[in-house]
Amino acid sequence: MLESKRKAIIFITISFLLAIVAGVFTLKQVSALNEELGGMTEIYVAATDIPSRTQIKPEHLTTMKIPKGFLVENSHIETSNSEELINKVLVVPVSEGSIITKEIVKPFSEAINKNNRLVAIPKSDRIFFDREDLHALDRIDIVVSHNFDGQPKTEIFMKDVLVFSTLKKENEFRGVMVEIPVEDAPKIIHMENYSDSMRILKASVGKDSVIINENQENEIVEEVKEEVDQVNTEEQTNGVEPIDTGGQEAEQQ
Repeated sequence: MLESKRKAIIFITISFLLAIVAGVFTLKQVSALNEELGGMTEIYVAATDIPSRTQIKPEHLTTMKIPKGFLVENSHIETSNSEELINKVLVVPVSEGSIITKEIVKPFSEAINKNNRLVAIPKSDRIFFDREDLHALDRIDIVVSHNFDGQPKTEIFMKDVLVFSTLKKENEFRGVMVEIPVEDAPKIIHMENYSDSMRILKASVGKDSVIINENQENEIVEEVKEEVDQVNTEEQTNGVEPIDTGGQEAEQQ
């Protein structure tokens, strides 16, 4: 009994010493590998999918430790240099877990032309979007229906308007922000306020990827015109005068 107990103690002691030796050896190997890789550094990565031309906010980011040897020198943003992300936007869409690099970050003031302005086009009961899968750098056409001297008119108001970003709340599409020349900003705002209806079409994005061609646009214009005519007919039947956005009230604006 005593002999077996002595052997057990010897076996446990040897196992413990071997575990210590293995741990020390592993620690030295890991330290040597870290030295070869330049040590560890903490960098910023995307905490969620971030659309392009989105102003960076704290909730968009998280941190991750990674060996310096895996990174291109001066390409990433370390947590010690967080001021580099203040008032900055991403120029490309970034997926969750992607490293935030200096090449994809620009100052917010440089994200748009100094002669352009950002105008929001929110989704409402008078502003309709044929497609809601819009993203930054897409192009849209704006079709409006309004009355002048009691005559309804539907027309393509603007074409190939650049989408700066989309408006969302709790991941629900709420409209778009467009980038336009400063002289066109009052025109869009006026139509938002006084047109009977506004319809947003996703325009062609390339030579080989046509989404809506001219014939389709004309069909949609005619469709919107028919809808407006029907509404005006119902209003006249009920003794209600059609809205005149080209009259005195619009002139005062």
